[in-house]
This record gives sequence, structure tokens and C-alpha cells, in this order.
Amino acid sequence: MLRPSFSRPPLRRDGVRLTAPSAFALPDERADEEHHDWLLTDSQRGNPATRLRAWTTGNDVRALIHGRTYFERLAQVVEATERGDVVLFADWRGDPGQKLRDDGPTVAQLFCEAAARGVVVKGLIWRSHLDRLEFSHEQNRTLAEGVNEHGGEVLLDQRVRPFGSHHQKFVVVRHRFRPADDVAFVGGLDLAYSRRDDAEHRGDDQPQGFSHWYGDTPAWHDAQVEIHGPAVRDVEDVFRERWADRAPLSRLPWHAIPDLARRLDRDAGRLPPTRPDPAPAGTATVQLLRTYPNRWPGYPFAPDGERSAARGYAKAMRRARRLVYIEDQYLWSEPVARVFAAALRREPGLHLVAVVPRYPDQDSPLAVAASRHGHAVALDLVLEAGGDRVLVLDVENRASVPVYVHSKVCVVDDVWATVGSDNFNRRSWTHDSELTAAVVDEARDEREPRDPAGLGDGARVFARDLRLTLLREHLDLDDDDALLDPVTAVETVRRSAAALQAWHESGREGPRPPGRLRPHDPDGVPRWRRVLVAPAYRTIADPDGRPPRMKLHRRH
Repeated sequence: MLRPSFSRPPLRRDGVRLTAPSAFALPDERADEEHHDWLLTDSQRGNPATRLRAWTTGNDVRALIHGRTYFERLAQVVEATERGDVVLFADWRGDPGQKLRDDGPTVAQLFCEAAARGVVVKGLIWRSHLDRLEFSHEQNRTLAEGVNEHGGEVLLDQRVRPFGSHHQKFVVVRHRFRPADDVAFVGGLDLAYSRRDDAEHRGDDQPQGFSHWYGDTPAWHDAQVEIHGPAVRDVEDVFRERWADRAPLSRLPWHAIPDLARRLDRDAGRLPPTRPDPAPAGTATVQLLRTYPNRWPGYPFAPDGERSAARGYAKAMRRARRLVYIEDQYLWSEPVARVFAAALRREPGLHLVAVVPRYPDQDSPLAVAASRHGHAVALDLVLEAGGDRVLVLDVENRASVPVYVHSKVCVVDDVWATVGSDNFNRRSWTHDSELTAAVVDEARDEREPRDPAGLGDGARVFARDLRLTLLREHLDLDDDDALLDPVTAVETVRRSAAALQAWHESGREGPRPPGRLRPHDPDGVPRWRRVLVAPAYRTIADPDGRPPRMKLHRRH
């Protein structure tokens, strides 16, 4: 049985209590369920209506760092599909003209050409708010229309809460005659402008409108994973559950009327029958973590919503002992910060290294003040709990231009790793639809230290390689010698960031030190202005999508 390590009131099966100043608590596992130290069991997911399995074993998982890497691989896979194969995709934003390679194809060409040659192409793209709110209404509609005209079927999906979005970003490819090639891509990368950057971080030559701090071609840091094996079917089931939702795609007349006038598809067609699991392909155990809000009418596959992303992080943080490494677009929500603060207080030897954007992604005074407010509150909590064991950093390229960090990555003690769409804020953990792959590789990394946390878990190949790959890039290192041991890695990061900061403060005299990380300063908006925007921050920027009873009892 999984027992809490600190006292709390009894918990009901339908939720996970959030208490202050502690973090999430997990219900005990039912006696008839298989226990896992790192992954949620079926009952801990808290959503008996879903068809998803708790986890699958025997998967091959590869990290695809940067948009250029992912887009090239996606193009290779989809271009190789044949008549009768199936391509399913879900996205927050899809720009039809975004090139996947320097010489193409574009996103629209990739899917349109596949549909034209007899591939079953189905898509779910967020319906989006109006373009004047700086979202992606027109781009998503244009992509849907183009694919549909070539025989595919892409729906614009607004089945969300007010101020909410479908934020999942994944692609599934199943092959009629080559099941060994079945693959799923999951992560933080939209099929959109500005994403096709690489490790040099010079930006995408097809930029979208963005915050002025990042220049005309913003540098973009992001991540996706490529999955082969039984977990591919679970990612497919995420799509199938949403596709089968019979609720109207949008009940707003200013959405429905233009769609009808343009003859845009508003009724989901039939999907091909589900194929068997792909054969085992590797050593990774994969669990899909999701967020769905409490919506009316409820999702058939999540009547009260689902908060397994929040619960998954809560369980992993309970086991953290040495190092939690995070990359995230946002680290700016008090309830989420309490999860990490509780772990830092409980474990005096635990370090937290977080890589975040230097500046917000919007220019408006209200958006900047709201993000600064939430960010400062969250960082105050973790810094108070961890002191100098907490390093919060941002990234610049070798030309000293800030890099926008859009990746959503977490690695705990080189064992448990996640790559997905959910950010570390309340919106992503309760309100928007999200999808994240949690990976525990059964293959152990035999390099010292073999068991960083000292719990007998050992270091796992996928998690350790992911952390090392990201830190090598950020620190301009060619080898892992100074990064393998968590404590040594933290000191290496600290020294590199301090040297680069000192170089900037000296007026950039002399050669630029290696490395691209600098200490992060979240201020820049007066405290009085941040306090004034707090209500807008809580209701619009970082809303709460839990059922009322969970809000009342502070459960997830």
C-alpha cells in the first residue's frame, strides 16, 4: 500500500486533496491493482470512464529536441504512408504554410497529399478565439479547409470551458501493412510558425507575431518524443475518445454560422477500426498523463474531467531525493509551486533546476503584469522552501539574444521523465486539455552514480540521456563528465550561469564565456500593478477547471 509520509485528513476516492502548505496527496492503491513506485495506478488516475490503460511496457521512446528535428522526422513518416494507412493529429495551432523542411513540404501539403493518395487523415484542432486576441482562429480554419478538400477530415474543436483551449499536440500514424512502423509523437511542439528552430537558436525564418523582446525571428526551444510500441495505441485512444464526443463542436453562434456558410465540417465521420497493439519495441514503460476540465456537458470519457497530469507529478515528487530538472514555458502558479516546495522542505538534499523564458510571450501591459505576478508568487514559494538549492535560469543564444523556452520537460533523479504539452500552472493541471508522456525506462544507465537517489531505482537510460542532452546544449559542453552526478551538475550550472552573468555586467568585456544560461529575474512590474491584476490572472490567465466540490475541498 502507498502511504503518505506526512499526516492529513482521510481522502475520498474521487479526488486528491491539496492542502497548504503541503502539496498533493494520493489515495491508497486498491488491493487488486499492480503497484508502481513512480506511475499512477488506474484508481490514482481518478477517471474510471477512460479506456486508457494505466501504463504499457516494451516501448521505444526517443527525444526529439527542437522543431527542426521533429518536423523532419514527422515529414519522413507521413510521406512514407500508403493507401489504407491512418494519420491522426491534434493541435493547439496549425499554420498551413509552415515548412517542415527548407524545401518543404508545408504542414498543409503534408496532410493534403497524404489524404489525396488514400491515407485516412483525421484531425482535431482547437477552434480558437478570435485572431484579434492573438490566437490562431484563421490559421486553424484554413488548415482544416485545405485538408478536407483533399479527402481528409479535420474538425475545429471548441468543446472546452470558457477561456479554455485544447492544448494537446500529438500525431499518430498506423500502417495497414507495416505495423512495426506504427508511431506516435507527443510533446510541446505545435505544427506552427516559429517552431522550426535548432540547437543554434537563430529562430525560424517563418516567424509568427511575438513579444518584442525576442526580435523578428524569435529563437524557440522545444521538445517532442517519438514512441514505438504498445503505447502508440494509447495515444490513438486519446484521439478516439475526443473524436467520439457527441457534444457540438461549438455552441456559439458566431462560430457556427461562419462555419456553416463556409461549409466547414461540423460532424465527426467514422474512424477506421482500432488495430491491435504494435509489437514491443524497446525497454520503456510509458504512462499517458492528461488534463481535461470539468465541462458541461461532461466529456463522455471524463465526466468530471481528468487531472492525471497533476497527480502524476505529485506522485513523482514524493519520490524525489536529489535533483528535479524542469524546462517550462510557465512556472507561475501557486498551487503547482506548492508541489515542488513540499518536496524541497521534506528532502534537505533535493535540488531544483528550472529553465524558463526570460520574458513573457505577449507585449500587452495586462498580460505582462499577470504573468509576472503569478511567476513571482510561484518562485517565492519554491525559493523560500529550497533556498540556494533552487536554481531558476533563462536561456540566450551565443549572440546573447534571449531564447523562448516552450518545452515542457521534467526529469526526477534520472528515473522518471516527462515530455508533453502541460505547463506547470493551474490552467494546464485543471483547465485546458493536455497530454504528456511519462517515461520510466527499464534499461539502467551503468555510469556512476548508478543510483543517484539511493532508493534502489538506479539511473535509467532515457531520463538521464534527456537531462544530459539538454544541459550539454545549454552549457556548451561536449561531454557529460561534469553533469552525471546531480550535485556536480548543479554546481556546474551555477558556475556557468554566474560567469555569463558577470560577463554581461562587466559590459561584455573579453571573450564570451561558454554556456547560455543566466540567473532568472522575474521582476520588472511594480508590485502594486501585479496585485491589481491578480483577479484577472486567476480567472483568465490561470483559471481553475476543477469540479466545484474539488475546489471547495482543495482536491485534485
